[in-house]
Amino acid sequence: MSDDHEANTADRARWRRYLADERAEAAVYRELAARREGEEREILLALAAAEGRHEAHWLALLGGDDSGVPRADVRTRLLGGLARRFGSIFVLALAQRAEARSPYASDPDATAAMAADERIHGEVVRGLAARGRRRLAGTFRAAVFGMNDGLVSNLALVIGIGATGVSTSVVLFTGVAGLLAGALSMGAGEFVSVRSQRELLEASVPDPTAREALADLDIDANELALVYRARGMGEEAASEHAALMVARVKAAGRTSVPTDALTVVEQDDDAVGTGLSAAVSSFLFFASGALIPVLPYLFGVSGPAAIAIAAVLVSIALLATGATVGLLSGASPMKRALRQLAIGLGAAAVTYLLGLAFGTTLA
Repeated sequence: MSDDHEANTADRARWRRYLADERAEAAVYRELAARREGEEREILLALAAAEGRHEAHWLALLGGDDSGVPRADVRTRLLGGLARRFGSIFVLALAQRAEARSPYASDPDATAAMAADERIHGEVVRGLAARGRRRLAGTFRAAVFGMNDGLVSNLALVIGIGATGVSTSVVLFTGVAGLLAGALSMGAGEFVSVRSQRELLEASVPDPTAREALADLDIDANELALVYRARGMGEEAASEHAALMVARVKAAGRTSVPTDALTVVEQDDDAVGTGLSAAVSSFLFFASGALIPVLPYLFGVSGPAAIAIAAVLVSIALLATGATVGLLSGASPMKRALRQLAIGLGAAAVTYLLGLAFGTTLA
């Protein structure tokens, strides 16, 4: 590696750019840490410290001269702004993608340890983001499904009816009826779905009173192993775990039976959500989505112009919801947005063509 005096202008410009990005990324993690407590806060501060080590590497190559350091790239500045204002799962999802794009693996001036750090940072951030996704999963699923269903179903309904040539008032009232009926149906459906899912999970929770029998089990004919096998463990692992658990029970005594004695895998109730929150999210997001294709008719636009405006507005909303899902899942926002758009407009196009056909027949 050439020393500071021999480095050419392009090298120094690249080092300054890396220095700016490392400083900005460390700031993002510190901002996120300021909004969290406990273990998550410690992990984020450790990531910020690691970025600080990378910053020191580039600063050393520059001979300690940080003059002329440019602004960080747009993505990193955007992350910083979001972290300061929200500190949400969206920022972690974006940070996950940013870590995956690190150029250090192919940069001759970055050490192998730095490249390895960046790859591991991506997995650390993925783990933190996964926690947020689990907490968000139930309600977010209902929100995304509700918004998407409202957009697509009411656009299909509105332009299908509009294509028949009926009056604007008929299209408007049809759209409003579709909004109310669909939102109520989605809300009720999500409530029943989530409650049913929770009831099914609760039926699988071990009976707490069964723990009392463990102190009397014969360790040589350990029936507890059958419990673990029934819950998914292999035969050998179940036998070893059961023997260990019986030994713990006998050592603790009947009054101190471990609460996890019959548990193999903990349930993640956060991923299910609550019936009420899912129902409310689904109702509100379906209604907001279903309102969009009705807007042109509410403002007095009619005919093909209203259909075109409704399609454009819904297209924008579909792109936004698709991109949001992409961001949260750590996937490409553009691909998810275009997929959402293609599915939504494809469904609407079918009803529009049917409307034209029925309109021609009725005429």
